[in-house]
Amino acid sequence: MSPQENKRPLNFDNTEIAFRYQSDKDLERARWLFKLIANPKLIQVGTTLTNLALKLDLPIQGLIKKTIYKHFCGGETIPECAAAIERLGKQNVTTILDYSVEGEDSEASFDACCQEILSTVSYARINPLLSFCVFKPTGLGRMDLLTKRDAGVPFTSAEEAEFQRVIDRVDRICKAGYDANVKVLIDAEHSWIQDTIDDIARQMMEKYNKEQPLIYNTYQLYRHDKFASLQADLAYAQVQGFYLGAKIVRGAYMEIERERAAEKGYSSPIQPTKAASDTDYNRALIYCLDHIDRIGFMAGTHNDDSCMLLAEEMSKRKIARDHPHVFFAQLFGMSDNLSFNLSTAGYNVAKYMPYGPVKAVMPYLFRRAQENTSAAGQTGRELSLILKEKKRRASLTK
Repeated sequence: MSPQENKRPLNFDNTEIAFRYQSDKDLERARWLFKLIANPKLIQVGTTLTNLALKLDLPIQGLIKKTIYKHFCGGETIPECAAAIERLGKQNVTTILDYSVEGEDSEASFDACCQEILSTVSYARINPLLSFCVFKPTGLGRMDLLTKRDAGVPFTSAEEAEFQRVIDRVDRICKAGYDANVKVLIDAEHSWIQDTIDDIARQMMEKYNKEQPLIYNTYQLYRHDKFASLQADLAYAQVQGFYLGAKIVRGAYMEIERERAAEKGYSSPIQPTKAASDTDYNRALIYCLDHIDRIGFMAGTHNDDSCMLLAEEMSKRKIARDHPHVFFAQLFGMSDNLSFNLSTAGYNVAKYMPYGPVKAVMPYLFRRAQENTSAAGQTGRELSLILKEKKRRASLTK
């Protein structure tokens, strides 16, 4: 980037920067896709029909790969993602390869998932365009096993051995990250297994974060107790002498969490209002900046206000835009207005890039479509920016 670009004020409405890596054809596909996503009934019917077609082995995977898959995923394999990683790199945006195969539930599948994550670490070791690696704990162990542990129900000897294998898989990934000097993100999951995940994450951070923040736990601030968790974890890190790694997000399981709490008769862990979630999220960003000497953090958000707040606070505190302890992150295929305007201004930015076989990644894609449908503001924002850029480009040809 030029020195002039690095100094220009942030403007998240700058569509020329936001979409300069997309061709007119890419932009039209994105417009069509987000217009479809804006229709809840269409998404519901489309999800049902697609699931049915996949179960019947009808030849629709090619169509899926050319449309929704191409927009939200990098490829079916790590090598297939190389072109998308390179395109992002040209915009000074790094990649987080996210193996998004879901629904597997056997020891063989957990071992295979672990091996795939290790492959992303190996790739990140030789490719500086990958800034983090990531895994979901339920990709390495059974949900029911983690639920039982979280509830404090005693394990059988077989379950103890099984749980140790989960720890061993996590440790293999974290050690590989440590050996390769590659940062590793541990994704958050449902509240009824999160305490166990937090315990494992602290164990890994205490082991591998002695010199720098390499292992990152995830804090979902749409939970009313997670700002306190962040504070408690830093206090523990300070006493034990390691760096805290923190990915700060709002959260991804709100409807499921509320439904389960109502069904089982316990208090919902979710914030009472969106405003309360926003307040805690922004408090968490400021808290991390307050302790930037001991915390490495990632602001995972599609929220304009939170991104601007963090950027402005860094400026006020004279924290370098490319400080190694501060990253912004968005999902591949979304909020390019945030990602590329931030990267052009000199901030550390990463994109979560899902990958995996088309059929195996469909649960992720269905969830992404449904989340965008429920978040009408996000979908409307994407569409308005795409239309603005199409209009800008059209004016240049007159």
